[in-house]
Amino acid sequence: MQDDARYLKRKVTAGSLDVHPTEKALVVHYEVEASILGESGGHMVGERKEGQKIVRVKSLSPSTDVAALAKKVVEECKLIPPSRLPQVEQLLYYLQNRKSSPVVGKGESSKPRELTPFEGFELNEEASITRVDEYVELLYEGIPEKIRGSALILQLARNPDNLEELLHNEAALGALARVLREDWKQSVELATIIIYIFFCFSSFSQFHGVVSHYKIGALCMSVVEHELKRYDVWREELHKKNKAYILLYAVISPSLYFTLKKYQGLLAKQEQLLRVSLYLLLNLAEDTRTELKMRNKNIVALLVRVLERDDEELLVLVVSFLKKLSIFLENKNDMAEVDTIERLACLVPCDHEDLLNLTLRLLLNLSFDSGLRAKMVEVGLLPKLCALLGDENNRLVAMRVLYHISIDDRYKGMFVYTDCITCVNVVDLFLFSDGLCLFVGNGLKMLMKRALKMKDCLLMKMIRNISQHDGPTKPLFIDYVGDLAAEIRAEEEEEWVLECLGMLANLTIPDLDWELVLKEYNLVPYLKDRLKPGSAEDDLILEVVIMIGTVSMDDACAAMLAKSGIIPALIELLNAQQEDDEFVCQIIYVFYQMVFHQATRDVIIKDTQAPAYLIDLMHDKNAEIRKVCDNTLDIIAEYDEEWGRKIQSEKFRFHNNQWLEMVESRQADESEPYLYDNDNDRADLFYSADGITPADGSISPDFFCDPQAQNGDSHLMG
Repeated sequence: MQDDARYLKRKVTAGSLDVHPTEKALVVHYEVEASILGESGGHMVGERKEGQKIVRVKSLSPSTDVAALAKKVVEECKLIPPSRLPQVEQLLYYLQNRKSSPVVGKGESSKPRELTPFEGFELNEEASITRVDEYVELLYEGIPEKIRGSALILQLARNPDNLEELLHNEAALGALARVLREDWKQSVELATIIIYIFFCFSSFSQFHGVVSHYKIGALCMSVVEHELKRYDVWREELHKKNKAYILLYAVISPSLYFTLKKYQGLLAKQEQLLRVSLYLLLNLAEDTRTELKMRNKNIVALLVRVLERDDEELLVLVVSFLKKLSIFLENKNDMAEVDTIERLACLVPCDHEDLLNLTLRLLLNLSFDSGLRAKMVEVGLLPKLCALLGDENNRLVAMRVLYHISIDDRYKGMFVYTDCITCVNVVDLFLFSDGLCLFVGNGLKMLMKRALKMKDCLLMKMIRNISQHDGPTKPLFIDYVGDLAAEIRAEEEEEWVLECLGMLANLTIPDLDWELVLKEYNLVPYLKDRLKPGSAEDDLILEVVIMIGTVSMDDACAAMLAKSGIIPALIELLNAQQEDDEFVCQIIYVFYQMVFHQATRDVIIKDTQAPAYLIDLMHDKNAEIRKVCDNTLDIIAEYDEEWGRKIQSEKFRFHNNQWLEMVESRQADESEPYLYDNDNDRADLFYSADGITPADGSISPDFFCDPQAQNGDSHLMG
């Protein structure tokens, strides 16, 4: 500076007024002009700088006197001249009528709002980057001076242009870190301000190193844990006082009223501290190694405990953090061990659009776990999610969670008691697509129409899962059999055919004329071709087998399939997939359905080796396979004497395996024939409790009186 510089002149000029984009606040723009004047009053050096001040009007409500509030704002904010009073009043009217929460657009993800200066931390003086050393000196004084000094540094840190210079001021950062470590329990305000300063650095990944260097993340974890314990103590004390006053006075006394006010004030300050601490940790968690350290310090349990708070902005932050953590299996497992779902259920629905959207997305991530899906149903989320299908902003996420729930057989039936399918107004809103709104009179009709028109596999999956339920909804699907059958074509995508075929296979309805459907849409060649191993993905081939089992309930349809040569194709597939229990069980079920009908029973028994395969599977390790196999063989034994004797002999061999081995060994040694004596009279050697004699007595006892049928030696299977 020149030697003749004598005076510093500062001029503040008011600029434009505007409303804050998200908060109930006015934004006042201004310009500061600083000039250095010489001894003669001449202008020597000048600098201009633009700034803005946020004037919060949290008390603004629909019943607020806007004119009186505008007058108060002008009186208290020196940057707004009295001539701007009409403009202030107009802006306040706008804020009063504006919706409180912005709508999250389609496909957008909600994020926590940027932190803004907390109430009570604004100072009347303006900080200067050239005076940082003075502010640092205040950090060595008492608590009030430390609060003032750190608040001035915070003013500078909130401007990203100053972060680089502050970064190189190791004395300032070291002093701030020291004060935080030593005094954070003594003053919530002080801790909040200093953590906020380091939060400003954490907002930029290139500055994460300095935050980690001073171990601010670990301090924040300690702060959050301590404040949550303090919160529990406060609640317990308040509960005791409340109970005592009610017992003594049966009313809320003035003393209790002031206690509540004090509690609310402490709570507000604590939530400010929690919010800035957790936001800093969220920023640091961009590094997965840092996130792992947080997990080791039980970050998930701490976040879930915060979910019981009422502050919506704090909840948005916590749910965002949990959503980020939930993509890793270990964190998801941690969430399953605490009452995460129970607390999230309390947030659905809620008036805060961002919070609701984030909560649903977190639930979607967690719904991949079967145990957590069960918990969602247990806490009553199913009807809440179905109700959200009418909310354009959240319907897609809600539908995906519902789809995951519908996968479980235990919960399919519960959809019948919700508005998911039959509620007309829900489906009307549900079918918005590409700017078109389809107005409907029947829910299932329009769901099917949309799925078929758009070839929407996800929607078809959901409808298919619901079609598995045997309640009153299943007959509603009869009207769409033709539409679904028309989609079973080789030229269609396998994923799409899989869903259509799967839904048809679910329609085990006695009155359905499957023979007509197969002929009308020429499905038999397609089904037979897809039975060849390797002709398609295993999932699709399995659905073809299930479909054949379903249509085989129809006598004429079963005969048509048998004549087409499908039974040998099934046996070939059984050989190829013998290690896959699901394939084996479904193929045996087809045989079970076919032996009910005379025409197909004769084909299976006389023209194929299916009974021999069934005998081989009688003692399979899978209980379901054994059950279906036994039931099928019982029917075969009733209608064919020769196979009946073979089946009876195999049962005998199984139940008396050790004894037979001993006898056969003696026969080999002595080379002499032997007889079975009178052991044949013991029915327990031939039949188990679930053997070939059905409980309903459908097989005559005379069937077992044939002496040839009791001599299993001459009919043993090779």
